[in-house]
Amino acid sequence: MRAHITRQGVRQATPGDWPAIERLLSDRDLPAAGARAHLGTFLVAAEGSLVVGCAGIERYGDVGLLRSVAVAKTLAKHGLGAKLVTALLETARGLGLRALYLLTTTAAGYFPRFGFETIPRDALPASLAASEELRGTCPASAVAMRLIL
Repeated sequence: MRAHITRQGVRQATPGDWPAIERLLSDRDLPAAGARAHLGTFLVAAEGSLVVGCAGIERYGDVGLLRSVAVAKTLAKHGLGAKLVTALLETARGLGLRALYLLTTTAAGYFPRFGFETIPRDALPASLAASEELRGTCPASAVAMRLIL
């Protein structure tokens, strides 16, 4: 894989992308539990037919949980994650979501560039309790963040 992002396209994930998404999440130590059920609101970055990045939204009414932002290790720090997050924010706005939330154990310093702010975990909307991430997949030590759209 080239460490070069100009040719990668960001597109809607398809059911056939799931094995590659699951592999990316595993490689980046991110939880896959519950992600497949929300594949319809996932985006992938592809280098030809190879999926090299992913990001998704779990939708709960008028709010969403941003999750599973992962990029192949060989392409990390080349802007592909930002490309995916930016495209996903456009998707969230197109869905009419009023806010996006996320939980992270390693990337609290990354998301403020997109407007996310750290919030107390008990400030997460009750509707997000349906997510596997909040039901134990993500540790209690994870930082909660919010972006008002």
